[in-house]
Amino acid sequence: MPASPLAPAWLSFPADTSALEEKIWSAHTRRSSSGELTVAGVGVTDLVREFGTPLFVIDEEDLRARAVAFRDAFNAAFADLCGGVDVYYASKAFLTVDVARWVTEEGLRLDTCSGGELAVARRAGVSASELGLHGNNKSIAEIEMALELGLGRIVVDSLDELERIGRVAEATGQRANIMLRLTPGVHASTHEFIATAHEDQKFGLSMVDDGDGSPAERAVAAALSHPRLNLVGLHAHIGSQIFEADGFAVAAQKMLRFMAAIADEHGVELPELDLGGGHGIAYTEADTPRPASELAEALAAVVRSTIAELPIRCPRISIEPGRAISGPAGMTVYEAGVTKTVAVEHDGGTLPRRYVSVDGGMSDNARPVLYGADYTATLASRVTETDAIISRVVGKHCESGDIVVRDVYLPEDVAAGDLIAVPATGAYCWALSSNYNYLARPAVVAVREGQTRLMIRRETEDDLLARDMGA
Repeated sequence: MPASPLAPAWLSFPADTSALEEKIWSAHTRRSSSGELTVAGVGVTDLVREFGTPLFVIDEEDLRARAVAFRDAFNAAFADLCGGVDVYYASKAFLTVDVARWVTEEGLRLDTCSGGELAVARRAGVSASELGLHGNNKSIAEIEMALELGLGRIVVDSLDELERIGRVAEATGQRANIMLRLTPGVHASTHEFIATAHEDQKFGLSMVDDGDGSPAERAVAAALSHPRLNLVGLHAHIGSQIFEADGFAVAAQKMLRFMAAIADEHGVELPELDLGGGHGIAYTEADTPRPASELAEALAAVVRSTIAELPIRCPRISIEPGRAISGPAGMTVYEAGVTKTVAVEHDGGTLPRRYVSVDGGMSDNARPVLYGADYTATLASRVTETDAIISRVVGKHCESGDIVVRDVYLPEDVAAGDLIAVPATGAYCWALSSNYNYLARPAVVAVREGQTRLMIRRETEDDLLARDMGA
């Protein structure tokens, strides 16, 4: 069967539907001699037999190795500038007690965005000095928790929040270590919903003069003059799923020049600069992520040349990779159910498209319905010689937009009971999961060197009813 005109231009017709593209799958994902997909030596059928479907499978060594790659690459690139880099794992991508322990064991710090994420970090035993707290609307309780713990940094998102943290610090007699999140106005080549450094959005303090200086300038002055606030540095985050270093470089230049202006006006050299995260990964063959070493070297070169032009020392740099560490380490395994082939109108005729329904969907992966994210998939429990047909993997929810994989070539004989694996689901899938249609959220299992460990147990219907006071 030839390639389908219904396929997007970037999607190649496969010579072999069982092939695994290395950049998309975790490092220890293979096909066994029988054609079954395995992760770190454990077959998907064994995993499903023990833990059910849908199932999130995490390649532990892969996740750890990606954390180490960022740590080593950025430390090496910035060694001569500021003695290295502090790498904060952006836990919003995927957080469990185990993951918090893994990344800190590999020398990373932890970025959190809520009291719940802080609670997980505490349960994992992460040192408060290595924790950061983000968020555009932190509650009083969250601020109080951060101050009580003595967090290494609280990232302030607005003038209102700066005042709020100051009031809580005064009331509790604590001193708050803060960074100011600025919006440098850098365009990131990503989806509008995950680009975060332009002006018209909820995050950060604008650097644009509004007639009375900029909100960023007013925040700096207020923070430096407050007796309970310790301004340790500035922060910028330009977006997510970014492949090139150009946007990070422009943001770094703007932030460093602003730090020089602060030093000139206030006589204070701020010691830290966080350049955020958002480093992209491969979800499909069309994606071309750059290695951590290339990103680090490109960014260090810009910081080095910019600092050479400024009358300040290089601040301690920090970054916040999340998706780039956990995303490729995870995959989701589903069981196929109903399949059907529909006739799609095209150029005055019709063409076939196969729909493969699986036992999960937008409740375990909201990204496709949120912002049209693309994924790929493979038949995981066996191989077949049948023709490939353009297919759409869909969920079981009561929404026509409940699409897991919009376009993929799957074998024509995929049928009920087959296992379908979707790679690169280690970030923003379990973290965004829901109970829509009262589906129980899937289990999460880690695999390492042929051994499995249940990280998060599968929810049950009893779990779903436990909070219903009418039950």
